[in-house]
Amino acid sequence: MIWYILALIGAAVLLFFLSLRLRKQIGLPGGKIIYSDVKMWGQPLEKPLFDGSIGLVGKPDYLIRQKGEVIPVEVKSCRAPNAPYDSHIFQLAAYCLLVEKVYQVQPTHGLIHYPGRTFSIEFTPQLREQTLTLISGMHRLERSTNIPRSHQESARCNSCGYKNHCDQRL
Repeated sequence: MIWYILALIGAAVLLFFLSLRLRKQIGLPGGKIIYSDVKMWGQPLEKPLFDGSIGLVGKPDYLIRQKGEVIPVEVKSCRAPNAPYDSHIFQLAAYCLLVEKVYQVQPTHGLIHYPGRTFSIEFTPQLREQTLTLISGMHRLERSTNIPRSHQESARCNSCGYKNHCDQRL
């Protein structure tokens, strides 16, 4: 009986340290995971976050509650750049806007994790305004009937879902 209890305690300690190691690999800070869109062990994915006032829907990889703050975490699988890509920063900022709406807490920052490197991105009033301007511009383009191609890469055109309907494909 005592061996059984010791084995259970040992297994619990091992699982605890494995979970700490996994959190570190993923780039998650300390705190409680309150949202996860990463499918593990067949768990259902979370419902998307939604803000109808700005027409924004999104599913961050993780939301961490830490000392009353909610921190969005976006995990990228591409090689870590010297600085995070603008598109990744704006994606994270959009998640900050969604957190603000859904959880009624304005994040001070969010995290972008690349393999081996994590960037903390401050959610400043300037980044907030730039993101809202970008979202507004995207909605304007959605309503437009003529959207110009934004690249010169034939590979992007070949993998595009609109290639059969596009008069600007390469």
